[in-house]
Amino acid sequence: MKVVLFCGGLGMRLRDYSDQIPKPLVPIGPRPIVWHLMKYYAQFGHKDFVLCLGYRGNAIKDYFLHYDETASNDFILSEGGRKIEVLQHDISDWKITFVDTGLQSSVGMRLRAARKFVENEEMFLANYSDGLSDVDLNRFVEQFKARGKTASFLSVAAPHTFHIIHADAEQHVTKLEAVGRSVVRVNGGFFAFRRNIFDVLHEGEELVIEAFDRLIARRELVAVPHDGFWRNMDTFKDRQDLEELWGQGKAPWKIWKS
Repeated sequence: MKVVLFCGGLGMRLRDYSDQIPKPLVPIGPRPIVWHLMKYYAQFGHKDFVLCLGYRGNAIKDYFLHYDETASNDFILSEGGRKIEVLQHDISDWKITFVDTGLQSSVGMRLRAARKFVENEEMFLANYSDGLSDVDLNRFVEQFKARGKTASFLSVAAPHTFHIIHADAEQHVTKLEAVGRSVVRVNGGFFAFRRNIFDVLHEGEELVIEAFDRLIARRELVAVPHDGFWRNMDTFKDRQDLEELWGQGKAPWKIWKS
């Protein structure tokens, strides 16, 4: 299945990095987060990617146009550096389509801009490109195929450290509940779509507002719960947490062999 990756956002909450590079290129270990995500999808056999570019899209193009396999693979250098033999390969069997979808476009507008690259596919996958997970993608896809709905997304527990306030009519607090331990769940940004998603996504609309509202009314939208690892990268601290997991060799999303 093709995988549409939304790579055009401004990354306003991660300005320490995204002032210099687009959010998808923020590094975790030797590679940017978009590479980790693509590597995850590729491990399940989904290697045909459509990158919806916007903010600093040229930087993402340049990264892959000048891709250095030695950054994450063992290699042999000889003849004083004139000969390099890479012992493993990362992306030799990937196909990547780069699409300029506008600087200020919403996710819905970016998806519509990439329509011609996926509209002949019965089904395709999509992702916000700022989160990682260990979800069993094969199972997620098979469930989507079996249910026959238009759209599906991963439902995950809210990861934040804020507290939900429960209070009575006189404003006395009756309970403080950590968001991460509550029944509150959020959209994890891992999507599966049928091509008729474009029938409900109109020009200038946002995917998860107007289009999803129409699907909700038709009972065509499914939220698949996942209680394993999921972490997005909204802030500098999020990036540090992911970097720490990678550095310790405990990255749950790393399902591929070294």
